[in-house]
Amino acid sequence: MTEDPYLAHRSLLFTVAYEMLGSAADAEDVLQESWLRWADVDPSQVRDPRAYLVRIVTRQALNRLRTLSRSREEYVGEWLPEPLLTSPDVAEDVELAESVSIAMLTVLETLGPSERAVFVLREVFEMPYGEIAEVVGKSAATVRQIGRRAREHVAARQPRVRVSRSEQQAVVERFLLALRTGRLQELMEVMAPDVVLIADGGGVVAAVEAPIHGVELVAKLLARTDRVVTPFETTTVWLNGAPAGRVEVDGEPAAVSLVVDGGRVTRIYLVRNPQKLTRLDVRSELSR
Repeated sequence: MTEDPYLAHRSLLFTVAYEMLGSAADAEDVLQESWLRWADVDPSQVRDPRAYLVRIVTRQALNRLRTLSRSREEYVGEWLPEPLLTSPDVAEDVELAESVSIAMLTVLETLGPSERAVFVLREVFEMPYGEIAEVVGKSAATVRQIGRRAREHVAARQPRVRVSRSEQQAVVERFLLALRTGRLQELMEVMAPDVVLIADGGGVVAAVEAPIHGVELVAKLLARTDRVVTPFETTTVWLNGAPAGRVEVDGEPAAVSLVVDGGRVTRIYLVRNPQKLTRLDVRSELSR
């Protein structure tokens, strides 16, 4: 017996849904809904099961994204994507690693549902415009226009910085050491002058509710953390295809993803909302 196409492509389908939604929990719900629809299909009548399944998942993700828009507008503080524990192998596919990075997913949040679907399917999964048009219910010409606008939008906001694994890991380790010890000078040295800190507590745990700009403000905030709360531990882990940090604060986890440029941290994404940290102990399989 041959493997069911849904099972064979599950990691791909999860990646599509996750890139559309920025949430593993919502992506899993979309996959469950898509599996129920696939169960009603006769696979022998499907010419290209992979493309067919991607269409089902994308449509379900679009429906979910539209229903989530209001709850995200009402979210307390900054909304950040749900970080995923991944293997170092994800970084071998540079385009995939970039597309699932916290930085990229945060930018994708600023797109409308249709723009996000077109961008993800075209730029990440290289789907033909004609097939994308079927998914989003628009003409191929309109999809091309949407794709162009989405690319321009992302390019204007995305930190397009690519560094080697070794450089990223070295800076992450320096940052985590400075964070753990709470040494102000070391924190300032590892961060760029215009560094930005974005934190997500979701109103559940304490976190700054607006981005913090500038190395002095960010360093003072992070250095003070070690003195105010119970001492914490830091570990280098792979999140969303890149070296990142896991922080344990009084037994409660947090995830730290960094953008690195010129050997310094330019952007810090700190996720403390416990509802978004359930994937830190289970490795997620991503593919395209």
